[in-house]
Amino acid sequence: MRVDADAPITFGITGASGAPYAVRTLRALNEAGARVRLIVSGYGLRLLKEESGIDGVDGLRAATGDWSNVEYYDALDRGATPASGSAPSRGMVVCPCSMGTLASIAAGTSRNLVERSADVALKERRPLILVPRETPLSLIHLENMTRLTRAGATILPAAPGFYHRPQSIDDLVDFVAARILDHLDVPHTLGVRWKSGERPPREG
Repeated sequence: MRVDADAPITFGITGASGAPYAVRTLRALNEAGARVRLIVSGYGLRLLKEESGIDGVDGLRAATGDWSNVEYYDALDRGATPASGSAPSRGMVVCPCSMGTLASIAAGTSRNLVERSADVALKERRPLILVPRETPLSLIHLENMTRLTRAGATILPAAPGFYHRPQSIDDLVDFVAARILDHLDVPHTLGVRWKSGERPPREG
């Protein structure tokens, strides 16, 4: 199916460790003026509180900039707009993505709006980016990731690189957020892109 570049991006936040990645990615989407359909699970809200000191949806709004293009949905409302394939979308990201959520998406159980929205992204052949943060990985985890990759999802682990010589935790967080935005085709200026062996441009 054709992806509408002006359609919203569905963004799910679940209870896996990695709240700073979610906060930075949402802030970057807001800075880029992207339209966002935001869904935060109950454990996602708990995660934001425990790892980033963000208390509830109002706290998340205060930490991530202008929400004029953000629509927030209750994760328990499986009949909300993102649950329908007829609703235009340019794709979905789940960041962080718990292994429970990943397993449910792989099985197609659609227990809540995050999982149903991911199921819709797969069936409509839209980009689906899952950002797990788990180590080590069991065979069950790996098999679920393989199944989802075969179904069309992109598994993008929260595994920052070090070739850009990070100087802070923020640099590491930006690295992962930048990779997410790249796969959503959202322009950004996060981090430094790798260049090796390229000749500098001629002057004049």
